[in-house]
Amino acid sequence: MTDDPKIPIQTEVLVKVEGLSKKFCKDLKTSLWYGVKDLLSGVRGSSDERNLRPKEFWAVKDISFELRRGECLGLIGHNGAGKSTLLKILNGLINPDAGKVTIKGRVGALIELGAGFNPILSGRENIYNNGAILGFSRKEIDSKLEDIIAFAELEEFIDMPVQHYSSGMKVRLGFAVAAQMEPDVLIIDEVLAVGDVGFRMKCLTRIGELLKTTAVIFVSHTMPQVARIANRILLMEKGHALICGNSVSEGIERYYQSFNNTDKITGGNGLIKIADFQILKNNKVIESSHGFVNLKHNENYVFKITLNVEAEVNDYWINYSFIDKDTKQVANFFSLFSKSIFKTKGIVEIEGTIDNLILGQGTYTIGVSINEVRSDLSRGDIYLFDSNICSINITGIATGHAPIQFLGNWNFKNIHERIH
Repeated sequence: MTDDPKIPIQTEVLVKVEGLSKKFCKDLKTSLWYGVKDLLSGVRGSSDERNLRPKEFWAVKDISFELRRGECLGLIGHNGAGKSTLLKILNGLINPDAGKVTIKGRVGALIELGAGFNPILSGRENIYNNGAILGFSRKEIDSKLEDIIAFAELEEFIDMPVQHYSSGMKVRLGFAVAAQMEPDVLIIDEVLAVGDVGFRMKCLTRIGELLKTTAVIFVSHTMPQVARIANRILLMEKGHALICGNSVSEGIERYYQSFNNTDKITGGNGLIKIADFQILKNNKVIESSHGFVNLKHNENYVFKITLNVEAEVNDYWINYSFIDKDTKQVANFFSLFSKSIFKTKGIVEIEGTIDNLILGQGTYTIGVSINEVRSDLSRGDIYLFDSNICSINITGIATGHAPIQFLGNWNFKNIHERIH
């Protein structure tokens, strides 16, 4: 907590990063040679550290931000964007080549699975070790011990050596120590992805509780988690900051747009094949741009598929699946067609109209499947399956980042005026 009663908790800056940069060398021998030269010349602190030498690259370049108590910074970006390097600098594991980091208070970090654990010691003994590293006294750790064990759900295994823990057990213990000791600054890397769904939900709830008194830096490739708890965003690419500020939704959208998924899974018995797929608006085909078909929220569109039918087939379902960037199926559009269309083999066109496309802002992949329908309406043979026939980008709405955005009428009433 702040020692100055004049500083409100909500405005107290706990993390201040100014012009932070870190470079690495791609070649080990060259890196060692540069290290010797730097030691001999005392280059640390000179202008040379701002320039790249042969085989060097910037892992982090000119990153600046402030984080206050009560704020959660969502740190996102591709693998190799520089997130882990930035976290290691913030946690004091490596030194920057340029810039300055100022952190106030106790820092709890969970940036690597099992980091800080002594494998031959028990879970209980590691709790005391980690608590001491965070700067807590034995008395303070004693007061939190039972809460930590209970949160980690390790009551039966707390006296077993950590080397026998599963990866999920290590994550539970590491997070429990970092979160239950209530540090001023909490740094969390992607390790939460190892835990099961129930524990991840508990962790996110705990982070929300800690935000009353803690500044959190949260790294994840799972954007719904970031959208749930972050109120600030830092999107990195190749060591640079693309977006840094309060627009969490914009940062997540830019992150998603950097992925154009061309992977697909196909299958089926081969009796039906796709000849063409188009999306139309007012009888005009919408052409793709940079690999995406751009559509607007809550407008009507026609989905037109052209099929090459190799032989007469039975009744079937045709289904379009809308899949978000976290590979979750968020919506379906399907219908039942009669086999009478396919009395003979040939080319068939099928149009389906969506009256109100209420997908939330973001990018989605459209997949299609055509399945045989038996007399009892159960699914039979798979005639065709393609997980990626088109990528779409939804615009026209900027509120929230949920995959589905409902529309409706709102009625506001002033029931009672405040009497002064």
